[in-house]
Amino acid sequence: QVQLVESGGGLVQPGGSLRLSCAASGFTFSRKYMSWYRQAPGKERELVAFISSNGDSTNYADSVKGRFTISRDNAKNTVYLQMNSLKPEDTALYYCNIMSSRYWGQGTQVTVSS
Repeated sequence: QVQLVESGGGLVQPGGSLRLSCAASGFTFSRKYMSWYRQAPGKERELVAFISSNGDSTNYADSVKGRFTISRDNAKNTVYLQMNSLKPEDTALYYCNIMSSRYWGQGTQVTVSS
């Protein structure tokens, strides 16, 4: 019954921006920490950011700190990842996750290239 559906990925030039969305259902969204992970080909899955249940606490990987912002709208059961100043090394499949759980979305592809 738990569903996480990512959207917003695409092809963007270096220095550009994208906003990813994750629409959640099947659980009490407002009680859960949420996280974004990414996985590039040949690399391990990497925690990008997470956010507390009410949105008052966030954490970021050093590689994205200052460029990415995680946020959530509990009224819409949606978590977002605003990605600015994108670099080619940000290219990956981005996944939404109920923090520390077995529940994942299907992923949305982000490609940063000229």
